Amino acid sequence: MSVLRNEDEIGTIRKAGSILVAALQTIKRYAKQGIRTSDLDIIARDEILKHGGYPAFKDYRGFPGNICTSINEVVVHGIPSQRKLENGDIISIDVGVKFSGYFADAAITVGIGGISDQAKKLIEVAERALRAGIENALADKRVTDISCSIQELVEANGFSVVRAFVGHGIGTELHEKPEIPNFGVRGTGIRLRQGMVLAIEPMINAGTYEVEVGDDGWTAVTKDRKLSAHFEHTIVVRDGEAEILTR
Repeated sequence: MSVLRNEDEIGTIRKAGSILVAALQTIKRYAKQGIRTSDLDIIARDEILKHGGYPAFKDYRGFPGNICTSINEVVVHGIPSQRKLENGDIISIDVGVKFSGYFADAAITVGIGGISDQAKKLIEVAERALRAGIENALADKRVTDISCSIQELVEANGFSVVRAFVGHGIGTELHEKPEIPNFGVRGTGIRLRQGMVLAIEPMINAGTYEVEVGDDGWTAVTKDRKLSAHFEHTIVVRDGEAEILTR
């Protein structure tokens, strides 16, 4: 069963979201050619701790980083390392924050220096897909109304949506019910209700939707090694337009 959150709980998630946004804004400033992703990881950790939060990904199911840094063909769960960002890279930065027992989760993809036209379009379509999903996160609609709005926009632009990873409910746990696929049959799945807090996160690929997970058990890459982009917001379903808690 999906949990319906009261206004006090939503307020706490909103605070976790504000800490997360501060961290993402800081990371984005430093995400330039020559910086190591391990340095971005430390910058994010320090920013989150400074505001009274905790990096939600650290040690989650054994994940070694404070954030996920997924470069180029890496779809999700990229582990921060000594890899330096290079001109032409794109990097998806996924951040989770825990604050007073509640979680928020968000992701962005940014280009480093001069990126290809395809990379620019991929990032733009992924961000538009997230907006389309949020616009359909309305009380009395169904989960797959979110899913299909994402899939239709992505595929109309010549890209594919990842099937192996999905969005999710969020609250007192980082991952809660319901799952929010980025594909599906419209009008199916559970009905959305006011007070549901969801992490909507389209992951889209330039080529095939198929992915492979590396030997580290975390790093998921596109099977054809083409580019991937990822955007995410934590939102709450309202009577009317959804509220973004990680804006």
